[in-house]
Amino acid sequence: MYEEYELAASDGRRLQVGLLGPRTGTTVVLHHGTPAAASLVRLFESATAAGVLLITISRPGYGASSRQLGRSVAAAVADVDDVLDALGRERYVAVGWSGGGPHALACAALDAPRCAAAWSLASPAPADADIDWMAGMAADNVEEFTLAREGGPAFEEALNAAAATMRATSAADLATLLGPLVGEADRAALAAPRVAEIMASATAQGLAEDAAGWVDDDRELLAPWGFDLARIGVPVEVWYGDQDAMVPPAHGAWLAAHIPGARAVHLPAAGHISLVVDNLARLAAAWAAVDTEN
Repeated sequence: MYEEYELAASDGRRLQVGLLGPRTGTTVVLHHGTPAAASLVRLFESATAAGVLLITISRPGYGASSRQLGRSVAAAVADVDDVLDALGRERYVAVGWSGGGPHALACAALDAPRCAAAWSLASPAPADADIDWMAGMAADNVEEFTLAREGGPAFEEALNAAAATMRATSAADLATLLGPLVGEADRAALAAPRVAEIMASATAQGLAEDAAGWVDDDRELLAPWGFDLARIGVPVEVWYGDQDAMVPPAHGAWLAAHIPGARAVHLPAAGHISLVVDNLARLAAAWAAVDTEN
């Protein structure tokens, strides 16, 4: 059963935390995508059958989590540690989907050995990676990140207008709203039971007040992340699909090539959403197999 709490970060900020699964299970910290919030973890409910306890935190500015102006990707590690300390959990597996991917990699780089392993699922690469960073993205994402790079009021106004639309979007209309961001594989994934419902609900939760979390996510993704991928010494799997119009496969290939010892899981038929939705059992079994006791 999904449970939600509000916990305090060490600097006094409020953190919205979601829990799902057996308390005796392997601790998995899920970093949600952009935009979203803690309740997205409900999409992973089937993973709990493998003996996994899923913990997720609405990033600062999303849902009930206090905003943290000027945050970096690396700043997520302190929030993870504060939440795990409050819940009495020690070692964990970090999992990041989409905009959450860099945050899981931050845990792998900066929080070992407490972070025992990490999964990067359809994660963007750093903005200074030697790839054409926006090549292959659908037009909506190109427009968003172009505005983010320019900054200023036009960027924030655009995301706040988009947030208002997304708050009012029903599960039935989600695929239509996403338009060319989702191809055939992702539309099929959205049609699976409860997927669109959970994603629409989590997005509305994250954007309930405004687009602050979304604005800050884009800013931190385009800025230096605050850690060196070459420092990662724990096992990492980098998953990416060729049908992804949100985070094109070049990003995953680049990450896999630049994280020491990373295992690339390249699924040519997968999109941004189907990459996860169609592989939950496989992912859950892998997470449950990680030794978080030592």
